[in-house]
Amino acid sequence: MTDRRALVLGGGIFGVTGALELRRRGWTVTLVDPGPIPRPLAASTDRSKVIRADYGGDEFLSRAAEECLAEWRRWNRDRFARPLFHEVGFVLLRQSPLTPGSFEHASFVSLSGRGMAVERLDAETIRRRFPAWNADVYVDGYLSREAGWAESGEVVRALAEDAQARGVEVVRDRAEEISIRNDRVVGARLAGRGLVEADRVVMAAGAWTAGLLPEVGMRASAMPVLLFAPEDPGPFRPPAFPVWGADIARTGWYGFPAGVDGIVKIGHHGRGWEGEPEREGSVPGEWEVRCRAFLSESLPGLARAPLAGSRICHYCDSADGDFWIAPDPRRDGLVVAGGGSGHGFKFAPLLGGWIADVVEGAPPQDRFRWRPGASAGAEDARYRGE
Repeated sequence: MTDRRALVLGGGIFGVTGALELRRRGWTVTLVDPGPIPRPLAASTDRSKVIRADYGGDEFLSRAAEECLAEWRRWNRDRFARPLFHEVGFVLLRQSPLTPGSFEHASFVSLSGRGMAVERLDAETIRRRFPAWNADVYVDGYLSREAGWAESGEVVRALAEDAQARGVEVVRDRAEEISIRNDRVVGARLAGRGLVEADRVVMAAGAWTAGLLPEVGMRASAMPVLLFAPEDPGPFRPPAFPVWGADIARTGWYGFPAGVDGIVKIGHHGRGWEGEPEREGSVPGEWEVRCRAFLSESLPGLARAPLAGSRICHYCDSADGDFWIAPDPRRDGLVVAGGGSGHGFKFAPLLGGWIADVVEGAPPQDRFRWRPGASAGAEDARYRGE
């Protein structure tokens, strides 16, 4: 068989899973990232990402995420040296009843209709079983037992090590430009190595994609992540404190149980601000003020906890919130894999296959096709955050 060479630009969750799957299918693969992997500024890097199948009435993504749950469990058994997916559950709470048309109601109906383990919660149940929450404010919701969180940075590290062990060449370098010959992409020029030729180039550069390919209309957006260190982390651990979303479609706030270090991570999913993924930067002070105001009302036991740190999560937002895994119609040989839009990590078990299929010539999933000018704002209709 003629050697097939793929060059994957970007070592985040899109890039590393794509590289692994292409190698499994017999491609010679070079994975390029300025590094280290996991790269500190990349969205995939962090202490935690939500793993869930709650997608409102979006049955395509909900079913895909449910399929991924089974694979995350298998990865815990067969791929990782220790479990990196923690199935501690996910509570979605509301300050008003779960009415038809709301994200939480649609999610509950979708998951329960497929036989997934979900349990409706009323204010009294919230007060009794999840006492950190202010049940005078949060009066309805549900618990999804088939959900939890993954140690995202460690997952990327493990997958990158697996890729190298399987023969993927991992190069710590920076791509300066895509190389084109006779109207076809033939590789990329790297800052330290020069031209690296390939039959297919996969652009999986995360938030950097917005600057590298501005014509696709993606946006690099910055979202705040805040870390709190309660004096007693016990009340903020499962089962009384699983992963959560607090009236998420309205407030944007979500978070995680205390880790082994006692740190509670809280994030905000929304429009954020214009991101500069090359810059470390810091979370604007206004976000701590906003978060403490939220905590005072919702999780009063955390409201005065010391701030242990913060991080900017750089999203690669597509205009409609869907992924972008498609061949470039103007540059033969180039595949763009990105647009994670703050909800891509949980699909890690499927991303590699979706990417490799397109690299090998299959048509992209309709949701992930090439679509410059897609309608903006659709992502606001349903919670997609990590």
